[in-house]
Amino acid sequence: MSETIAKESERKNLGEVSDMGAIEALMSVKGLNVVDVGCGPGRVSRELCANGATVLGVEPDPIQAAKNREATPLNGLTFVEAGAEKLPVESASVDGVFFFRSLHHVPKEHMDAALEEAARVLKPETGFLWIVEPGMYGGHHEMMRPFHDESKVGAAAQAALARMGQKLFRDMTAYIYAERRRYVDFDSMATRFAGNTYNNIRREDVETDEVRALFERGRVSDGEYVFEQPMLLNLYRHPI
Repeated sequence: MSETIAKESERKNLGEVSDMGAIEALMSVKGLNVVDVGCGPGRVSRELCANGATVLGVEPDPIQAAKNREATPLNGLTFVEAGAEKLPVESASVDGVFFFRSLHHVPKEHMDAALEEAARVLKPETGFLWIVEPGMYGGHHEMMRPFHDESKVGAAAQAALARMGQKLFRDMTAYIYAERRRYVDFDSMATRFAGNTYNNIRREDVETDEVRALFERGRVSDGEYVFEQPMLLNLYRHPI
């Protein structure tokens, strides 16, 4: 596909899968040396490592980065504190760079530099860049929007990809997949989002009548609330 950003109708649909399920559908990471940029608490970093990759989990928030380093060690996984625009990685040294819902969290003025940095650290010709961004629609997005509307930063991330993708890579294939976010109750959802040091969501912003009403729309049974979240995947290959 020659266009850097694909319309949803042009994206290859992977169906309902997890992040790791999407990876497994398209490649094997066994034996690869990869970087997980904006790794947060490191869930995907650990899954990549469990599937045979050597992983560097990069997190800019100093408190979360410290928690990651203090967690139970896992062979093949290293956590560091750094921004996406300045990775502590040698040029042309890694097989893959992953951004899972993290490009839109990079300050807008640093997004282009973050993509250039990803291309810099990839091995020539064989390296790949895997970027997943949430679609700014669907039940989960609508439920979150009153307290954490990411529409503008999401659009900024897509604009950065449009500017930089073809400049940095020869090939891009676009995919879409659906995740289902599940919660046992409203409190578990509020706890999931509020109080993290890598975002500015306050508990009082979540616990409103509006959010509670939107959350109730996701009820499928007592003790289960389910929300669909589309994920837009751009897989870049052959760095220039």
